[in-house]
Amino acid sequence: MPATWAMQPMGGSEQGASAARLRWPWLAGAAVLFLALLALGTWQVQRLAWKHDLIARVDARIHAPPAAAPNQAQWPEVNRASHEYLRVHVTGRFLHEHEALVQATTALGAGFWVLTPLRTGEGRMVWINRGFVPPAARDPARRGLAPPEGDVSVTGLLRLSEPGGAFLRDNDPGADRWHSRDVAALTQSRGLPPEEVAPYFIDQEAAPGQGPLVSAPQDAGPWPVAGLTVVRFSDNHLVYALTWYGLALGLLAALVYVWRGRHRVGAG
Repeated sequence: MPATWAMQPMGGSEQGASAARLRWPWLAGAAVLFLALLALGTWQVQRLAWKHDLIARVDARIHAPPAAAPNQAQWPEVNRASHEYLRVHVTGRFLHEHEALVQATTALGAGFWVLTPLRTGEGRMVWINRGFVPPAARDPARRGLAPPEGDVSVTGLLRLSEPGGAFLRDNDPGADRWHSRDVAALTQSRGLPPEEVAPYFIDQEAAPGQGPLVSAPQDAGPWPVAGLTVVRFSDNHLVYALTWYGLALGLLAALVYVWRGRHRVGAG
């Protein structure tokens, strides 16, 4: 007589063990995700403290009495953390024959920054952003004011080089088309000895008592207009921190809900 086989229903204990085996990997993954969300939120809180400290330090630099611009011996030490937006002064003679125009968008509209190397009394050079000119004033003869000659003293904010170009727009030294203030590239394009040129540039500030202009007709002058540096830092870290912590809290609430629901089903 052939043997007959019958499928026996799985017992309740076996079903519970199988469900537990499936549940724990899911819970472990959720726990890892929860910890990751907490870590991201905490990191943003730390970034928030760092950003507020940076803003305070930069604000102090901008309004401090001007210090001497870093000399050649100090050039290797110049960095963004300790020197960006430092108010400095330097004395020398402009080399107007090496002037460069860098595309800019300012409170006065679209146009160009006028960057000119300044040779200091020590024989070194530093690029000076003398200010903004509109397209109609690209030609120095149409700026309504003769460029400064002889020894001049420049006060402004130290800025770090901007290599490469702007977003989706590369500098084109061959065509003398510039989208960023790339000190090294500008120096090379003008045939200046790189070892004698500072690795930073200076945004010249407005003349005493003038204050930065915020609007002017494009045919007004004289040009260039200095003092248009915009100091702005994105400060969204608190929003990001609350977002990560909110997601962590929502995940925790979902875990508690699912856990209690399973226990209610099991008890039923």
